[in-house]
Amino acid sequence: MKTLPKPQSGAGAAPAVPLTAEELQLASRNHAMPLEMLAVDRTPAGMHYLLIHFDVPVIDAGAWRLRIGGAVRHPLEFTLAQLQAREQRTLAVTLECAGNGRSMLEPRPVSQPWIHGGIGTADWTGTPLAALLEEAGVEAAAVDIVFTGADRGVQGGEEQDYARSLTVSEAMSPDVLLAYAMNGAPLPPQHGFPVRLVVPGWYGMASVKWLTGIEAVTAPFTGFQQMAFYRYQASADDPGEPVTRIRVRSLMVPPGIPDFFTRDRLVESGPVLLRGRAWSGRAPIRQVQVAVDGVWSDAQLDPPDGEFAWRGWSFRWQAEPGRHELMCRAMDAIGQIQPLEPEWNVQGMGNNAVQKVRVTARP
Repeated sequence: MKTLPKPQSGAGAAPAVPLTAEELQLASRNHAMPLEMLAVDRTPAGMHYLLIHFDVPVIDAGAWRLRIGGAVRHPLEFTLAQLQAREQRTLAVTLECAGNGRSMLEPRPVSQPWIHGGIGTADWTGTPLAALLEEAGVEAAAVDIVFTGADRGVQGGEEQDYARSLTVSEAMSPDVLLAYAMNGAPLPPQHGFPVRLVVPGWYGMASVKWLTGIEAVTAPFTGFQQMAFYRYQASADDPGEPVTRIRVRSLMVPPGIPDFFTRDRLVESGPVLLRGRAWSGRAPIRQVQVAVDGVWSDAQLDPPDGEFAWRGWSFRWQAEPGRHELMCRAMDAIGQIQPLEPEWNVQGMGNNAVQKVRVTARP
């Protein structure tokens, strides 16, 4: 079995940089999942991470329609009731914001200032998209399927509806859902009511909310959210590579009790059970390790919880009195490993560097 390599020394937290007023405004509208919610298999809707690009649209479910058109032989239109009457699937899916961990980069990209909590796992219920595309008859010349939401605003100086695309083959995956329920209840307004796209394994930007239109196009989609944003850019002039599937990652349930302001942890010395979750959008989790003061040991993996949901892990720590630093990192089945330090990029995307938790064990 392939094992994780020995870490190098020199890791350190980025220096504090004051947040801008604009970032504080974004942080007040969007929220992270509290890390203690890693303890539960499914994230309650109100605790699941939330990112709203523009405004939450107020939609009348009775008047709402989903239109499928463009390069198709049979344009289609569906009501919510018609979608709910079709084949129904429920998938446990871990969604993560592509900008999760952005605030840990130095210099910090100015945007939604995520630390670790841009994450959540829910049971999403809906109907498979592929069957609808087959009924519409996507033409052979089509290359992309464009998904448009009802939220509209201005970004990068461009007025736009939020829109993203998948290639035809990606959109035809049997696991891509038009979801209308979350954890067994209708979608909350902030999570895309009445219908959203759910693309398992991809960062959350692909799972377009408040879905109103699906269009097959015969040229690659060049909308702002596809070509200007959600890119791995080494510099402002670099066109970058597109953000797609979720990078391998693990997070720890913060042990013990917190200090209110610093969130540093306090535990009793002696046996402490550490728990957490690990996930990857490309392959199953193969291994998780935990470090106590720089010494790495294997954690115990829980049984898998579906193909697209995070995987639980645990580690028994004999806490000696004093201050400690805990870390966790994961490796997936294709050998992707979390880095010890963030990999900087202009937009602050895909930061999957290891989590570091400061803990004091009292006698």
